[in-house]
Amino acid sequence: MIQLGVDYFVAIFCRENHASVEKNDRRKEIAVRIRSKVAALASVAVAASWLIASAAPASAAGECGAGYVKAGDYQIGSLGSLEVYYNSAKGKNCAITRATKPRSGFKQVAIGLAGKVWSDVDEGTYTYYAGPVYVSARGQCIDVRGYIGKAVVMKRGVHCG
Repeated sequence: MIQLGVDYFVAIFCRENHASVEKNDRRKEIAVRIRSKVAALASVAVAASWLIASAAPASAAGECGAGYVKAGDYQIGSLGSLEVYYNSAKGKNCAITRATKPRSGFKQVAIGLAGKVWSDVDEGTYTYYAGPVYVSARGQCIDVRGYIGKAVVMKRGVHCG
């Protein structure tokens, strides 16, 4: 298909009715240049589409980021759950309050060292989830809390590590 387009392009710009050999040689030279440029552009387009198709979305690592592994999942009634993740390389915990069904409404997630004030809180009117929130807690227990609407779950002194 590209070849057909190139031949048509060459025919328009290099009319067939020129009689001199010199003009025919020039026309062939232009045709070769056009074909090589079209081939180069097609190669770039194929390579670019491969790169775009193979690129992983930013969310592939999860909302907390790369290196976090799920450590706990606590139901908030039938509305959703409070998810807790841990990154052993960083010694950090992460928490998210996630709705079971996409629905706009109040959501909150809070995390902190056990028995202390909340280190990080995210709340608002969200469709899918609140968070992520983080706390550095290597070798320590944490408290976590999640709200969806008026339903709440709170865990104290969990995920000690």
